Amino acid sequence: MTDENRQPEALPADSGTAAPTPQQVEVQVHLRKIPLLANLSEEEMKLVKGELRFREYARRDIVLQKGGTGDALLFCITGSLQVIDITEDGRAIGLRILQPGDFFGEIAVITGSIRSASVVALTPCLVALLPRATALHLFSHSPSVANQMLKFLAEKVQRDSQFRALLSIHNTAKRIVSYIDLMKKEKEGEGAVVENLPTHQDIANMINTSRETVTRTLLMLAQQGIIKKGTHQLIIIKPDELKKLAQS
Repeated sequence: MTDENRQPEALPADSGTAAPTPQQVEVQVHLRKIPLLANLSEEEMKLVKGELRFREYARRDIVLQKGGTGDALLFCITGSLQVIDITEDGRAIGLRILQPGDFFGEIAVITGSIRSASVVALTPCLVALLPRATALHLFSHSPSVANQMLKFLAEKVQRDSQFRALLSIHNTAKRIVSYIDLMKKEKEGEGAVVENLPTHQDIANMINTSRETVTRTLLMLAQQGIIKKGTHQLIIIKPDELKKLAQS
């Protein structure tokens, strides 16, 4: 086993996650491709490799349960997940999408509190769990991890503020357009895109509308030549027009 690879293994059940699948995961995980771990020293990487445990989840499995114990920092290795909260009337509200390389569960780890939201697998996925004690050691002893965590938390506050403003928009079509404008990223050679596009139902859950409204609005934008559906992504052909619609 090289310094960057680790063969995933089964993880014993705990209060914050679902039971492991019976099959052993047959993939190689390149730890230095995970942004939070990329610049660890050799000694720190050895510590992480000895503590990480891996678990597979099927689509729609609950990865984290709101109210569970914050006993591990989690990483999305493959697939995609969605952070959700449940309203008083039982509706699921999507908070954000997690993609390979993203980490989650950091607030409960830092504060020692219970999980403040649930995480559900949108696709079959592989998740890595780092025990809380090891994660806290990295936060306090690894400058690269501490710097990335500070940047992440600052961006999270900004993103949450933008998302709250988005949810306050009464016009549903404008809310969908604003969501796409918020999610788009510049990709070299392709312009502005929304990578790993969630399903229409998942978008609807995130911005408190119906799947039919999402489908109808995206079709309208495509007919106007503003967007184009790509392979697992949404290509923004006219980003300026999209922003005008979002701000109108």
